[in-house]
Amino acid sequence: MTRAPGDWGVAEGYHRVDGQWHHAPPETLEAILSALGATEGGPPTADRPVIFHPGEERRVAAPSLLTVEDGGTVELAAGDAFPPDLPLGYHSVVRHEDGYRTPVIVSPGQCVLPPRRMWGWALQLYAARSGASWGMGDLADLARLNDWSARQLGAGYVLLNPLHAALPGVPQTASPYFPSSRRFRNPLYLRVEEVPGAADLDLSEAAAAGRALNGERRIDRDAVYRLKLDALERLWERFPEDDAGFAAYCADEGSSLEDYGTFCALAEEFGRPWADWPTRFRHPDGGGAARYRDEHRRRVRFHMWLQWLIDRQLDGASGSLAVLHDVAVGVDPAGADVWLWQDIIVEQMAVGAPPDEFNRRGQDWGVPPWDPWKLRAGGYGPFIETVRSTVRHGGGMRMDHVMGLFRLYWIPRGSSPADGTYVHYPAGDLLDIVALESHRAGAFVVGEDLGTVEEHVRAELAARNVLSYRLLWFESQPPERWPEKAMAAVTTHDLPTVAGLWTGADVEAQRAMDVDVNEEAVAVTRDHLCDVTGVDHGASAEDAAAGAYNALARTPCLLLAATLDDALCVEERPNVPGTTDEWPNWSIALPEPLEAIESDPLARRVAGLLNDGGH
Repeated sequence: MTRAPGDWGVAEGYHRVDGQWHHAPPETLEAILSALGATEGGPPTADRPVIFHPGEERRVAAPSLLTVEDGGTVELAAGDAFPPDLPLGYHSVVRHEDGYRTPVIVSPGQCVLPPRRMWGWALQLYAARSGASWGMGDLADLARLNDWSARQLGAGYVLLNPLHAALPGVPQTASPYFPSSRRFRNPLYLRVEEVPGAADLDLSEAAAAGRALNGERRIDRDAVYRLKLDALERLWERFPEDDAGFAAYCADEGSSLEDYGTFCALAEEFGRPWADWPTRFRHPDGGGAARYRDEHRRRVRFHMWLQWLIDRQLDGASGSLAVLHDVAVGVDPAGADVWLWQDIIVEQMAVGAPPDEFNRRGQDWGVPPWDPWKLRAGGYGPFIETVRSTVRHGGGMRMDHVMGLFRLYWIPRGSSPADGTYVHYPAGDLLDIVALESHRAGAFVVGEDLGTVEEHVRAELAARNVLSYRLLWFESQPPERWPEKAMAAVTTHDLPTVAGLWTGADVEAQRAMDVDVNEEAVAVTRDHLCDVTGVDHGASAEDAAAGAYNALARTPCLLLAATLDDALCVEERPNVPGTTDEWPNWSIALPEPLEAIESDPLARRVAGLLNDGGH
């Protein structure tokens, strides 16, 4: 008997964008099955949580004790159903005969929808600087932007790039989609002057050096990191460690926060990647990591304190309107999440995408996937933590590459992206968890469903109230016919801005980098913009941008996203896929500070069009 790939959720091939069937290479199938620990007997069948919706009936097979999330208990006899009034949440049932514990999750099944139809800015927070910024946009800048957008422009939300934590030290990773951890956030977004004790410390020299960095469009994260870390260390030295607020935060976050602080302290001493650390520190459950934490308690708690500061400042910045947080599809293999969850992450594989008309060689994103079988056997704990931390202090969540809840394209490390294949995930369970966390946080959910999407995926997402993501660049239907359960946008961070497309600057930049540009597709997109907006080819970039958002306003979509780059006629896109040093990816600041943006005529014009509904 041989191992059957399909039994383990591994696709033996897939349909390419042209509809042709592509067989996965045998060596790819063998590598993936080996990485999953596949055996001839098939995957485990017993290790899975019990997940159901209110009104559905589930029974226990043997006498068991049900422990409700609030601590209450209920004895269940063999054949008994779970109580019909079991509340939404995370519970557990333990079988008396052998003590076997099974997680029980009661989910509403559907996510919360936005309270009304509304529009908001989509932006890279690091790019939105004010005169008070230290080289990059921070959480105080977010508070200012939110207040202006809500009070003066009528916006209902703001969509941010992922604020995930990067590895400590330099060089700082520029891409917010290649983080060390998706559970914790990047201290570079702190406004140092708003940290407790800052008013009693002379920070004038550091602040002046930080603000001097605003003179360059290209963001120097390493310089920002050095300045902020030095100032924060000085503040930590004066901070009363028994502070009640900090103590409560540490208690709420529990071992996850302490593990993260331990990783950061270890990474500062032993560098990156963690796979090169002394053996005794390479696993969080080993005695070496615990001893290190005890011996370096003060430094570990410094990194825990930074997360408390970010949590406080983010909470304060999120009051004026809903903040929609982006969550990346994966994490840096050298980072904290992989170190902590290495037993359920498949480090021999990378996630990506097969070749298509826009990326003819395919894509390798470099992030390792979760083992779907081990994730399920562990009660989906890491997934729950990731989703919960994303919606904290936020009105919503955008899930990058939401199709990954259904299947991910695995590429054996060292292989070409063209040689990968899909591995399937328990989408029903994962969507139930997303719905439960959405309900608890009161946060709506947007699924980035661009690219190759299986036919049933969008229908399932819509049934779960996960909003689709529709782009003017890609949609062939008139805006009036777009779905209601969607976020409508013109472009994304990976695609041309309106000004970049309209002026030809985006194509020129790619030619200069020897990027393989599909100029025919660019011309088609430009013609499409003219057709949808009625704007003449000879119009200004400002009029083209206004026309695009006037068209967007005609959609019935619940959410309208206006890219702040478009509202300022920025020609450079934040990221050019397939490039590294050729383009300053994730490092281009907006051309104007927030003080000037607040009176920018095009920004106000775009806001007015979105408020008026395209009339």
